Amino acid sequence: MYSFKNDYSEGAHPLVLKKLEETNMLQMQGYGEDVLCLQAADLIRNIINCPDADIHFLSGGTQTNLIALSAFLRPHEAVLSAETGHIEVHEAGAIEAAGHKVVSIQSSDGKLSPELIMPMLDFHTDEHMVKPRLVYISNATEIGTHYTKGELIALHKFCGENNLLLYMDGARLGTALTAQGCDLEMRDIAEYTDAFYIGGTKNGALLGEALVICSDELKTDFRFFMKQRGGLLAKGRILGVQFLALFEDDLYFKLARQANETAELLRKSISGCGYSFTSDSKTNMLFPLFPSEVIEHLKKRFDFYVFPGREASKYETRLVTSWATQRQAVLDFASCLNEL
Repeated sequence: MYSFKNDYSEGAHPLVLKKLEETNMLQMQGYGEDVLCLQAADLIRNIINCPDADIHFLSGGTQTNLIALSAFLRPHEAVLSAETGHIEVHEAGAIEAAGHKVVSIQSSDGKLSPELIMPMLDFHTDEHMVKPRLVYISNATEIGTHYTKGELIALHKFCGENNLLLYMDGARLGTALTAQGCDLEMRDIAEYTDAFYIGGTKNGALLGEALVICSDELKTDFRFFMKQRGGLLAKGRILGVQFLALFEDDLYFKLARQANETAELLRKSISGCGYSFTSDSKTNMLFPLFPSEVIEHLKKRFDFYVFPGREASKYETRLVTSWATQRQAVLDFASCLNEL
């Protein structure tokens, strides 16, 4: 049975494993202060054209969001997130457990805009409520959509005018930046956010995310927060060396492009059979609507998520391709679908 459930089922890209093996027996400093982490951080600073950025390597997305947001916010300050946001839906209340309310905003495409945020600011008016302070966005979003440069600039301007921080969850940043119609580059994100992270776990690494802090006001004592939250790893080298491998010869973007290309092939096969989607995704996550008999047939050979349907007698599904998805697997899925 072939799985389209997520983009982290496989281990790591062979070049990442090779780099880990090559450096395995070298003695290094601990806690991310080794030469490999320092080199990876310098490499990322060069890519984003932000020489003053602080780079921290953490093990996973939920840990990165938790440590970053709890460090950036005072106790009475809240986060604004789309209702589909990862911190709102899939992190077991981690941000709330740290003492910060997540204010959910309804969005039809998983993205936030000044027009959607403004009513929340108008509602939270005084000290009897939490104070909105940080805008959380994901790119790609949890429903596969991605931001344009114009959208990000507009958010950045709005946040500056309203004393808000702008933070981007980049778990699938690679697929967002290589998606059809995306006019953003990594350096744009550094310019138009206060902090963001580059996801490695879902794009060829064994594990690991690179948190980029651009705003000087957020940098102070951040390693203390990492240590207190269990994010400062003794063998931090394992995280840094993987990002060295991922950004050599643009491997990071090649892997993301591979995931998007197989997803596009899958999308064409599904739409060619007359099925619709609940999200206009151009990245590696697809959300087709299938009748129950189609799902039952596909489930004999493929694994994927099924959610309650938005239309009568149909169910929303989620299909995810990865850097390792083979073209033949997509063709097999299309063939199975065509059997009906």
